[in-house]
Amino acid sequence: MLSLTRVSKHFSGLAALSEVSFTMREGSIKGLIGPNGAGKTTLFNTITGVYRPTSGSIALSGRDITGLNEEVIACLGVSRTFQQAKVFYSLTALENVLVGRHYRSRSGFMACGFGLHSSRREEREMREKAMHYLAFMGLAKRWDRVAHELPIGEQRWLEVARALATEPRLLLLDEPTAGLNERETEDFKKIVFGIRDSGVTILVIEHHMKFIMEVCDEIAVLNFGVKIAEGRPDEIQHSPEVIAAYLGAEEDDD
Repeated sequence: MLSLTRVSKHFSGLAALSEVSFTMREGSIKGLIGPNGAGKTTLFNTITGVYRPTSGSIALSGRDITGLNEEVIACLGVSRTFQQAKVFYSLTALENVLVGRHYRSRSGFMACGFGLHSSRREEREMREKAMHYLAFMGLAKRWDRVAHELPIGEQRWLEVARALATEPRLLLLDEPTAGLNERETEDFKKIVFGIRDSGVTILVIEHHMKFIMEVCDEIAVLNFGVKIAEGRPDEIQHSPEVIAAYLGAEEDDD
């Protein structure tokens, strides 16, 4: 599904990523972990087209997507969430998810402007799909609530619903459990498995180690922009390089 080959990203000569390589199988859940500043979000931004890699290549299902812009990559089936939930606060939950359906809209501007039958039918289908994703995330009864009225947990659910509304093949989740309590984190673990079972491949950044160890098939570890380990959760837990990276991070914070 996803293949990174020696991907590097430099900012003003400083290496945020250095020759990072890994692959993902279709239908898998892969974790991306590492201390703060390890380059995890930079890697997400490079995969999704926010940044163009300084060197290396990125392929989606065998197609080279290196350097394509965000909208093209989204239309190819890549969607994401962010460290802090990004929702349209003045829009309702339903309207937020309808924004995600924009990428799957087929009717042109003229058809929408003149209210043609095909456009009205598509609008109805889009609303039905949007309600489906709200229901999937447990937000069906919140469809008419303005986003800023929702608690942080439900704003995160809404952001995921909007990402799913683009019908991605690959979903990137950036610290999805940040700000959630233990019950919400457990609920989200079930949601992640449900997304995977629907046919979506998932790459997730997370600092909640119990969560990441329980949901992922494989984990890659970054430290100072370099991949230092990759393997099954049990292998990562016992990796001397990973233990040293995290212990070093804790010592630096003291």
